[in-house]
Amino acid sequence: MRIASKAAPIRFEGVSKKFGKDVLAVDNIDLAVDAGKLVTLLGPSGCGKTTTLRMIAGLEMATSGRITIGEVDVTALPATDRDVSMVFQSYALFPHMNVLENVRYGLTFSGLGKEEARSRALQGLELVGLKGFDGRLPSELSGGQQQRVAVARALVLEPQVLLFDEPLSNLDAKLRRQVREDIRAIQQELGLTVVYVTHDQEEALAVSDEIVVMRNAAIAQIGTPRELYDAPNDRFVADFIGEANLIECQIVELDGSTALIEIEGYRHRLPARGLSLGPATLAVRPSRIVLGCDAGVHATVAKATYVGVRMEYTLEGGFGQVFAVQDDVDNPLEVGTTLRMSFAAKGPVLLPGEA
Repeated sequence: MRIASKAAPIRFEGVSKKFGKDVLAVDNIDLAVDAGKLVTLLGPSGCGKTTTLRMIAGLEMATSGRITIGEVDVTALPATDRDVSMVFQSYALFPHMNVLENVRYGLTFSGLGKEEARSRALQGLELVGLKGFDGRLPSELSGGQQQRVAVARALVLEPQVLLFDEPLSNLDAKLRRQVREDIRAIQQELGLTVVYVTHDQEEALAVSDEIVVMRNAAIAQIGTPRELYDAPNDRFVADFIGEANLIECQIVELDGSTALIEIEGYRHRLPARGLSLGPATLAVRPSRIVLGCDAGVHATVAKATYVGVRMEYTLEGGFGQVFAVQDDVDNPLEVGTTLRMSFAAKGPVLLPGEA
């Protein structure tokens, strides 16, 4: 027997959610999640991502708009009538039940025979790498193992949609990396439709087919991890997805789709992205800053930090302050060093100037 995938697409059409008269938690969003894809809702606290997830689950009801799962309009359906499973941040395991009983619990309400439910629960545990753990209590497991039990409990129900609400926030950094890789591998192996909520940018980049960046109850940008990292639409997305230095500049020349920018006399060419002559913002990832070059902006090393695999530098100049990284840990720059700083040919992105 194999756990089956009934992956279904999700659609939001003009969906809003209000709490009371004044609190608009989600504001008229349109969203499409394709069947078999892992889509992450990413944003700061209070942006509306968890409310959006809970509306898919039926734990919150939309104030307006339409939600469909597959071909079914679920907008007004209660959670019990939606073919959806959810993995919570807190694991929500029953402490008095062993691992097998926890995983099998939801199946006891599905009409399966006792032996079939047991067989499916054991298969779920094997799928998440916990074969042989069925007789243990949750208190005898690590945090990462408990989260895998919670995933197995959701998977054995064979839902159309699997939801994750900040599933790794209670784990340490090493376990977070391991469990997110496990979740991604299971999702891809079974072809599941997954909606995943996190505020951790690295986590979102690592697990997602597509990321929905949310801000102030609305969608700021949707794209693949690489699209959002390499081509953010605005300052918020650039600064929120990974680390970005935002430097004010002037577009002094346009040649087709290429712009020539100037920062304190230093000039650099890059895609214009539809912008006009005048003030703009340059978004530069720390790894795309070039230090110690022949031509560039004057900068001084204000901080130098060794973190094992790389050096991290804070540089200051007339442009403000920027953060840069270098792989050369054997020849670090000393604090107080004055040098020229420029930008890699590929990577820096032009954004509209600060309003």
